[in-house]
Amino acid sequence: MKNLKAFLDSKHEQFNQMGFIKDDPISIPHRFKKKEDIEIIAFFIAIIAWGQRKSIINSGEKLIEIFDHSPHDFIINHSETDLKKCLGFVHRTFNEEDLLSLIAFIKSLYLSGEGLEYSFSKHINSKDKTIEKALNGFRLSYEESEFFINRTKKHIAYPDGGSACKRLNMYLRWMVRKDKYGVDFGIWNSISPSQLICPLDVHVIKQAHILGLIDSEKGDWKTALQLTQNLRKFDKSDPVKYDFALFGIGIDKKNNEFEI
Repeated sequence: MKNLKAFLDSKHEQFNQMGFIKDDPISIPHRFKKKEDIEIIAFFIAIIAWGQRKSIINSGEKLIEIFDHSPHDFIINHSETDLKKCLGFVHRTFNEEDLLSLIAFIKSLYLSGEGLEYSFSKHINSKDKTIEKALNGFRLSYEESEFFINRTKKHIAYPDGGSACKRLNMYLRWMVRKDKYGVDFGIWNSISPSQLICPLDVHVIKQAHILGLIDSEKGDWKTALQLTQNLRKFDKSDPVKYDFALFGIGIDKKNNEFEI
């Protein structure tokens, strides 16, 4: 375990650096400075983050155009005419209906005074070991809103449904984690990095299984919990920093094999 920690620490240092940003979907929210702009565009990027990274970035650039390069202002002040720009948007199974539904829902969060951060954090407290209740609560808030449509619920995964919630866990990692490297934003203070759950990207699952950090290669909530619990043994205050290591090893095999 000691040797594995040293290996993962070294790979975290290797991949958690600014050069990682340009080829990753996180590059889209990094184009903004205002907190609300970052968290809004990052939410949509995370929601559509499956498939090739280049394709996700291209779709993110289309969203920036739709939002007139000012996501927060667009969400709050858009007109019906502005929403016509959403028509025809599609990224794999996420389409204009999903986009319009979530725009309306997120607008309601900001108009109510909650915003995206509180809409997650209000469901948990410092005694909760994970963000499980936050993910379940956010999904329920969407389902109970007047803007809910049935087809869009598949894009808002939740632990009670058994999902690993990969994309939302990635989003929360972006918003919550803060360190000296500057890849993650760390602009939310109401959730602790220790409560985060590691996103189960296919690369992460494969490498975690090879390294004996998970028993199964199933991409479900149980596996996400097991992986994160094992990563806490290496850093209990910030276990999800090792997402960089596992993902990086998965996409760059050169000199990244751990000798048991």
